[in-house]
Amino acid sequence: MSDFCPIKRFDHLEFYVGNARQAALFYSKCFGFTIAAYRGLETNSRATASYVLEQGDIRFVLSTGLHPEHPISKSVLKHGDGIAIIALEVPDVVSAYQETTRRGAVGAIAPTEAQDNYGVLRYSAIHAYGDTLIEFVDRSNYAGVFAPGFEPRNLHANRKGVGLKTIDHVVANVELGAMERWTQFFAETMGFNLLIHFDDRAISTEYSALMSKVMQDSTGTIKLPINEPALGKGKSQIEEYLEYYHGAGIQHVACATDSIVETVTQMRAAGVEFLSTPKTYYENLEERVGKIEEPIERLAELGILVDREEDGYLFQIFTQPVQDRPTLFFEVIERHGAQGFGEGNFKSLFVAIEREQTLRGNLAIATV
Repeated sequence: MSDFCPIKRFDHLEFYVGNARQAALFYSKCFGFTIAAYRGLETNSRATASYVLEQGDIRFVLSTGLHPEHPISKSVLKHGDGIAIIALEVPDVVSAYQETTRRGAVGAIAPTEAQDNYGVLRYSAIHAYGDTLIEFVDRSNYAGVFAPGFEPRNLHANRKGVGLKTIDHVVANVELGAMERWTQFFAETMGFNLLIHFDDRAISTEYSALMSKVMQDSTGTIKLPINEPALGKGKSQIEEYLEYYHGAGIQHVACATDSIVETVTQMRAAGVEFLSTPKTYYENLEERVGKIEEPIERLAELGILVDREEDGYLFQIFTQPVQDRPTLFFEVIERHGAQGFGEGNFKSLFVAIEREQTLRGNLAIATV
């Protein structure tokens, strides 16, 4: 099949939050992002305020509604803080919109042009799982800081950051029985293919389980895993997410680094909380995963997980949820040839998440 919806890269992820100024400060101080641009009352934006954060090739946009009836405000009331838009840079937003909607996607924003002294920015969008939008962006004729209406900022500049380089993958949680529908959606409307499938035998503990399919674009640049809950004795992490997010949405974002030890050390020092890993995980670790470049003692100190597959190995670690609702969290990942998602760590990860669910009083009640 020809690549009817070519994608260059992740352009940005847009968060809808209750207080964009405070959220921007959090991601700047704790995650090492630079606040690069701003749009708000001072720039004559009367309905919303937005901050553009950058680090490496990663761009986050944090937006808040300035009035209770604004759609962003309503989204935050329903979902809490979360990622509402996955923006993908494409060569042609008109073609991307026409090809995807012709194949069954529901349009959200028809092809639109925004212009200022820096050129023309083109964009369009379609609906995806839950209230999430997939936005198509064409920057080929735009040289501004982000988009018309935004002004450059250099607040709390941390140009070095903490070493986060790129968005590795973006994971969604959907309702029981909906995973197949959304994998077909990405395959049929955007030309994605199935990279890997994990069933509940691979991702389970005594108490809970989930199933997952990883969809990727034709180049392998964009990876969008999709999870759904599976039957278990207790309430799975997916069910907990769906309950508190009030529907399907983005569960976590994996950000790649070239030195996970340095990145996690800085993030911990800045106050980021990660899931804990028992010391027993590191006993005989090298016998299980082979020779690795980092000292095991340092990995154990930081709680970093290791997994090896045919093509190499990877390091990974997961934050606690970054808001009071047990919804959105982040993964930090360093790859050494491995292209998987840490299947060997699923059991350890689940146990760690279930410890946190128990503290929140959410593990014991099964609803599936």
